[in-house]
Amino acid sequence: MDYKGLAQDIVKNVGGCDNIQMLSHCMTRLRFNLKDVTKANKGALENLDSVLGVVYAGGQYMIILGQHLIPTYNILIKDYQINSGGSVDENLDGDLFPKEPLTWKNLPSKLIGFISSSVTPMIPALIAGGMLKVALLLFITFIDKTFIASSTYLLLAAIADAPFYFMPIFVAYGAAVRLGGTPIYAMVAAAALLHGNFVTLVTAAKPIALFGMNVRLLSYGGSMLPALLVTIVAYYVEKYLNKIIPSIFKAIFVGMGTIFIAGSLAFLVLGPLGNTVGQGIAAIFMFLDSTVGPLAVGLLAAVLPWMVMAGMHTALSPFMPQLLVNPGYDAMLRPAFLMHNMAEGGAVLGVIARTKDKIKRSEYISIAVGCIVAGVTEPAIYGVNLKYKKPMYGVMAGGFAGGLVASLLGAKAYEMGYSNILALPIFGKTVLAAIFAIITTISVAAVVTFFLGVDLPAGDKSNQITEPVQNLVSDEAIVAITDGQLQSLESVNDPVFSQKIMGDGLAFRLHSDFIGSPINGELTTVFPTGHAFGVKGKNGIEILVHIGINTVELKGEGFDVLAKAGEEVRAGQPIIKINREFIDSKGYDTSTMMIVTNQNLSFDHLETIGHDVKQGDILIEQIKEEI
Repeated sequence: MDYKGLAQDIVKNVGGCDNIQMLSHCMTRLRFNLKDVTKANKGALENLDSVLGVVYAGGQYMIILGQHLIPTYNILIKDYQINSGGSVDENLDGDLFPKEPLTWKNLPSKLIGFISSSVTPMIPALIAGGMLKVALLLFITFIDKTFIASSTYLLLAAIADAPFYFMPIFVAYGAAVRLGGTPIYAMVAAAALLHGNFVTLVTAAKPIALFGMNVRLLSYGGSMLPALLVTIVAYYVEKYLNKIIPSIFKAIFVGMGTIFIAGSLAFLVLGPLGNTVGQGIAAIFMFLDSTVGPLAVGLLAAVLPWMVMAGMHTALSPFMPQLLVNPGYDAMLRPAFLMHNMAEGGAVLGVIARTKDKIKRSEYISIAVGCIVAGVTEPAIYGVNLKYKKPMYGVMAGGFAGGLVASLLGAKAYEMGYSNILALPIFGKTVLAAIFAIITTISVAAVVTFFLGVDLPAGDKSNQITEPVQNLVSDEAIVAITDGQLQSLESVNDPVFSQKIMGDGLAFRLHSDFIGSPINGELTTVFPTGHAFGVKGKNGIEILVHIGINTVELKGEGFDVLAKAGEEVRAGQPIIKINREFIDSKGYDTSTMMIVTNQNLSFDHLETIGHDVKQGDILIEQIKEEI
């Protein structure tokens, strides 16, 4: 593999070294912070043999390389003058977006995001502890049963149990960092729930009180929700005390007051409340497990590929450690996550069986192994299964079948671990059930993919994005930018456009996902988010195309830029491809405006207003001051 050549091509097509502010990487992607995203050539990058996909989101230009990532990254840092951001967490994409005000509409997503980001920092520790517990169990079971009575075992078990027992402290840290409070205050208040004095009182099982108020005798080791509530209270108490206490006394009284109030409320209210909510969540999962368990696990595994692509899977992560505490095992989430990873690998195996390209087959084998052995699915999702479309049906079928089998046979994860075959021991006595489910998943995904094939359906032109309009028109003509119903600008539900503040023009109610150039000329501007672009005609006319209303808030999600600023474009040539279904699902109006910004043109007398037009249809033969 010529990594130097690949690195050179990547630098060239992201706009050169001068256009790169910083380069970092996660497990599968190069992550560029570019000065001007419009200088990047997405099409050229996607055509490079080792590039599995290109994504622009959250202000970062990401190139998915899979197994070729680290060698390419090392050469980029070594041979080019690029600022390195090092390695970043795969799950931190959400932190790249600017904060938005809290509203009733975004409250659920904000709450889930807060819980997820609070738990995320401790997940590696839980997995490490869980795998160490599994190793100790295997040693006792197969090597030396007497080892359990030794002091060495007891000390090693303490290390393995520590991430779980002291979970409230770790959760408090993550939540405090997310909120912006002082972590140590929240950690101290949460740690009080684990202090020997309180544990001794709980063990004695005699009534206790704080300030004359009853304190419930509960064990908080391994709990999550009480610590979240304690941290939230500590954050607001600290914030309030900083406002009312004079600067000269803050060093003494802010910290003391924060841990006093938050710690006291932890014993009296927050701990019991968090415990009750946690039991409620566990009861929901237990109910699903006892009623529609097999169906629920299968359906979750089937929809996980789409959840992963949308970033929604992280919302489930906080509940995994909660289930391991109460009821003590995870019969739903971890099995579903494991079967999804196996299904991605199985579908790739189906593609391998169909492809005749030896180079692709070799590359795809490593991708399949990565899914099954390491649990890394992004190269499979973006580079193979989503690329060929039909394998996604195989992924869903395999995930559903495997999830169904796993639940019917009683597969349960008893420890935290990764979603790959190396972590099978976390299923303990149900490991055979997990193995049978994995075999089912991979087999079904591979077979379904093989029989469905990988070729695009007949007549499907979705990948032929550069050739949908071949009509040649004069430099004086303005054409329809998309298939849709032509509307007057006054009908648009946005005063900036309807009042013609930026200029006169037309609006389109979209019937197509492709938005093209209205004239022959130069593509002068393409917004990084893809929601708008500008074209300057050869006769000097300047036209702005704005796709949707307030769609800039999507930050590029649902928009695919097909051309870059500075290119010569012809009238009707596609510039942007959108995902209308996705944008509609987010509640945005996809009305698309075409505005002439530098000439006094009028479009009031066009006979086609109110009628359907096709992309490339001539709307105006001759550009004049009056039409």
